[in-house]
Amino acid sequence: MFKPAQSVECKRNGGTGPIESVPDILERELEAVIKDWLNRVEQEPDLACIPLTFEERTGHLPRLLHDVVARLRLDAGTKAPISEAAGSHGELRHRQGYTVAMAVEESRLLQVSIFTMLHSNVKKLEFSTLLPNVMTIADEVDAQLKQQMLRFMAAN
Repeated sequence: MFKPAQSVECKRNGGTGPIESVPDILERELEAVIKDWLNRVEQEPDLACIPLTFEERTGHLPRLLHDVVARLRLDAGTKAPISEAAGSHGELRHRQGYTVAMAVEESRLLQVSIFTMLHSNVKKLEFSTLLPNVMTIADEVDAQLKQQMLRFMAAN
């Protein structure tokens, strides 16, 4: 019996449909990443001790995540722009009473949430670009943390 060949897309990701890029998945899953991040933050006593509304705690995340997506979409060799959103976030967290350690923990949890989301979408990912994209995400989140800290410290 004749069987039509599977498409290349299906073979590369286990037959679950078309592959997607990391920035496309991150953009599509933005709300899920924010929700996961908030859940993680609320479980950390050192972070939850600062009483903030949902908007006060998460309002910066869409801009920071869009900066990550934009960085992922840059052509190879293009210098990444400095995240203005990250600097503003650092100033805000200073005014809200955060410590440096608290801001670092939030940033760490953001990476965990992003990587958890990617893991849950692993069958949709193009594996040949996954590791370089993970490195870019980590680099961008760390660069954003640097900007946060520069503005956080300048606010003293």
